[in-house]
Amino acid sequence: MLFIAQGFGVGRVPFAPGTFGSFLGIGWFALLLVTANIWALLAGTILGIGLSVWLCGAAEKKLGQKDPGSVVLDEITAMPVCFLSWTVIWLWKTGTLPGAGQLVSGHNWMITLGVLAVFRFFDIVKPWPVRQSQKLPGGWGVTVDDILAAVYVNALVLVVYGGGTLLPK
Repeated sequence: MLFIAQGFGVGRVPFAPGTFGSFLGIGWFALLLVTANIWALLAGTILGIGLSVWLCGAAEKKLGQKDPGSVVLDEITAMPVCFLSWTVIWLWKTGTLPGAGQLVSGHNWMITLGVLAVFRFFDIVKPWPVRQSQKLPGGWGVTVDDILAAVYVNALVLVVYGGGTLLPK
């Protein structure tokens, strides 16, 4: 369980484990996109969050620490949430879900890196109520702060899309 909570070992990287976990989260999101099914995408996202709450809570107990830095499953499972508004806008504009390859094709690789960077910013800065959510018990505190940071990312993506600068290609 600890191995999974630590992102299959990624969380043991000695520097920026949350960032490496977030990159792995983009891979998780790409895997969900491969299904080409909105319901599978949503179910995988929700199941990932549930798994994160459970395993991150267990990892806290095993390691004897509150929100240990090596536990990155929360970042991994938050990345599909970070891309929800982008995905819905893509679906609305094109009539189809983006494929996994769309994350890196054309100018979309810049969007993908931008979403990751903004997520890391909100996860590190922890604006209200992200920081406060860390007081939730066990895996809830570990996971919910990342989900709330992802909500901020979605709000920013919607503002940028509203400006017409991020159009699906």
